[in-house]
Amino acid sequence: MLENLTGRLQSVLKTLRGQARLTEANIADAMREVRMALLEADVALPVVKDFIAQVKLRAQGREVIQSLTPGQAVIQVVHEELTALMGKENVTLNLSTVPPAVILMAGLQGSGKTTTSAKLAKLLKEQKKKVLLVSADVYRPAAIDQLRTLARTLEIDFFQSDISQKPALIAGDSLDFAKRGYYDVVIFDTAGRLGIDEEMMAEIKELHTILKPIETLFVVDAMQGQDAVNTARSFNDVLPLTGIVLTKMDGDSRGGAALSVRHVTGKPIKFVGVSEKVDGLEPFYPERMASRILGMGDVLSLIEQAQKNVDLAEAQKVAEKLKSGKGFDLNDFKSQMQQMRKMGGVGALMDKMPTQMSGMAGKMNSEDAEKSLRRIEGIINSMTPLERSRPDIIKATRKRRIAAGSGVQVQDVNRLLNQFEEIQKMMKMFSKGGMGKFMRAMQGRFPGVG
Repeated sequence: MLENLTGRLQSVLKTLRGQARLTEANIADAMREVRMALLEADVALPVVKDFIAQVKLRAQGREVIQSLTPGQAVIQVVHEELTALMGKENVTLNLSTVPPAVILMAGLQGSGKTTTSAKLAKLLKEQKKKVLLVSADVYRPAAIDQLRTLARTLEIDFFQSDISQKPALIAGDSLDFAKRGYYDVVIFDTAGRLGIDEEMMAEIKELHTILKPIETLFVVDAMQGQDAVNTARSFNDVLPLTGIVLTKMDGDSRGGAALSVRHVTGKPIKFVGVSEKVDGLEPFYPERMASRILGMGDVLSLIEQAQKNVDLAEAQKVAEKLKSGKGFDLNDFKSQMQQMRKMGGVGALMDKMPTQMSGMAGKMNSEDAEKSLRRIEGIINSMTPLERSRPDIIKATRKRRIAAGSGVQVQDVNRLLNQFEEIQKMMKMFSKGGMGKFMRAMQGRFPGVG
């Protein structure tokens, strides 16, 4: 997410680090480059103009305090203005109404509306809400079946509808059903089109009148760039939108839609889709997104993910082994990889790391890293319980059997065993010599760490 914009902004701000003080000339040079970086990221031109003018004004009036370099001072201003541009703070769903609270989902076909409806239902279910999923997409083949299947997978109630019914009839019947069933929330998925048309707008306005939703969320594909912003504006002109959901943020290296849509529509971004998985929907925090854009990482979201997905008892057990330097075996190694996958995998973790820390892994391709983790897990699964707890007994014959069982070469088994041996050595150093000795060992084995 946002890799291109992050890289460009970092190189721009790096040029200021060698300057002794902020001047009109070096600020103008930096802002010229920032402008180009934002335009390349497909940020809308009016948004870029307003943003640059505001940053320039504040940077020129910024007195560089003794503890800050000129580069740091400008980064601080850019960070604050990026945050303001995207809405300053997280805006949560408003469910303060007589139940059921209706959430109307709008957007074009292919924006991820149906999967986002299911993801949102999962989030609300985790908040102990009784949720009903409804589909009125009677035009797209299998759209109703898709949401029904997702609802069954997530164990969330689904209102039975079919393509022979009128959307307005589905709306009225589902609302009556939800009231009788004492549901807290109804998430109503509407039909999308390949483009905006009068028929589509008339239908969704009728649904809005029948359902009287407390929230009307516009779901938009972040990879559309400025087109996403223009579509959001068109919907906002005919529907009282209450918020935006940006999908496919994990696939968009430009990120312009995230910076433009709030400014252009005046509506807050409430959620972002960060993966295709059912848990791949996150609340949108402007300050955290600004930090990620500037390469500072998003440690708060990382901590929240860990608290939500990590088995604390298992983590404590591994921590004790780390502290003592004893007993850490391939079962623990596999367990740690599974915990990482629960948190979204290598790509999601690296995306939230500060650039300096993610640089420890070099230019890691997250897809390659995920494949490597799956391969390692396959190798460990092909071992016997004894081999996992005592890797030292794995000799030539066992290696050939493990390689055949996991569909890899013997060299891959050797590589895993060598890596694991290195980890064990470093753990022993950590337990004997503390953090200082551990970091020196890390620098020796992996140059650039620390």
